[in-house]
Amino acid sequence: MSDQGQFDTNVVTVTRFVMEEGRKAKGTGELTALLNSLCTAVKAISSAVRKAGIAHLYGISGSTNVTGDQVKKLDILSNDLVINMLKSSFTSCVLVSEENEKAIIVEPETRGKYIVCFDPLDGSSNIDCLVSIGTIFSIYKKTTDDEPCEKDALQPGRNLVAAGYALYGSATMIVLSIGRGVNCFMLDPAIGEFILVERDVKIKKRGKIYSLNEGYAKFFDPAVLEYVKKKQYPQDGSHPYNARYVGSMVADVHRTLMYGGIFLYPGNVKNPDGKLRLLYEGNPMAFIMEQAGGMASTGYENILDIQPQSIHERSPVAMGSPDDVLEYIAICKKHAKK
Repeated sequence: MSDQGQFDTNVVTVTRFVMEEGRKAKGTGELTALLNSLCTAVKAISSAVRKAGIAHLYGISGSTNVTGDQVKKLDILSNDLVINMLKSSFTSCVLVSEENEKAIIVEPETRGKYIVCFDPLDGSSNIDCLVSIGTIFSIYKKTTDDEPCEKDALQPGRNLVAAGYALYGSATMIVLSIGRGVNCFMLDPAIGEFILVERDVKIKKRGKIYSLNEGYAKFFDPAVLEYVKKKQYPQDGSHPYNARYVGSMVADVHRTLMYGGIFLYPGNVKNPDGKLRLLYEGNPMAFIMEQAGGMASTGYENILDIQPQSIHERSPVAMGSPDDVLEYIAICKKHAKK
C-alpha cells in the first residue's frame, strides 16, 4: 500500500505539457506530433547508449554482425533514428543534421511545415570513455510556399519555434523550450515517459564556474586570455572561479544552466569562427539560455541575431549567466577598439 500511495496518478509528461501549451496557443497539434517523434528517437538513443558496450556499438563502423548486417557506430545509429522518426511523423519538410553534408528534403507525401536542425549525438568523441553525451535540436517553420530546399533552413535563431537538448548522463533528461520558458523532463524508465521535473528554469544572474578548453590557450585572442586571467586571479578580492570542462557541449551547457557561470567556445588564431555549428549547436543552446534568463553572444553580437549563410556555418560562443556574459562582451569590445 505504501508503494501505491507514492505513485503519482497525475504526471505531466512532455506530450501532455506540449498539448496544453498548444491548446493555449490554438495550435494544430503538429508541433506536438513532431516533439513526440523526437522523444521516441531520444528514448531509443538512450537505450542504445546504455547498452552500447554490450551491443558492440562503440567505434566499430564497417564491421558486420553474425547475420551479415552492417554494425553501425552509435552516432550513425542516432542519426538514422532521428531522421526516420521525424520523417514518419508527417511534420517536417527539411532536415539538417551534423552527420549529413547536405540538407535532407523530405518526400512530398510525408511533408509537414517544420524545419528541424539537429546534432544527433553531441560529444560523440566522448562515447568510448563513458562521458555524458546528448542530442541537440532546433525547430523552425517554413516561411515560403515554394518547394522545400536547403535555403529554408538558413534562418536566424530569432525565428525558432522550439529548441532543446537531451542529455544522456546518470539519467536521461530533455530540456525544452517552446518560446515560453525552459522546462526539464526526466525519462522514467518504469513507464517509458518523460516526466516534468523542473518547470520554468531560471539561470543565476552570476555564477562561479567558467568552462572552456584551455588546451587552446596558445591560440586564444587577447580578450579571451584577459577574461580567463580575471576569473583565475580576481583583482577585487573575490574568490576565483572554478574551471569545469567536459568536452560535450550538452553536458557543459546543462551544468552552466543549472549552476550558473559561463560556457565559452571562442574563435582563435587557428579557427576564427570557433568550432560549434550555428544551426544545430549555437542557436538552440542560445535559445534555451535566453529563455532561462541568460545570454548568448559571440562576444560582439547576439548569437540569435546572426543570419546564417550555410547549414554547417560555425560561430564563436559565449553563453550563460547574464552578468558573466556581459563582462566577457565588455572585454571583447575593449580589445576590438585597440
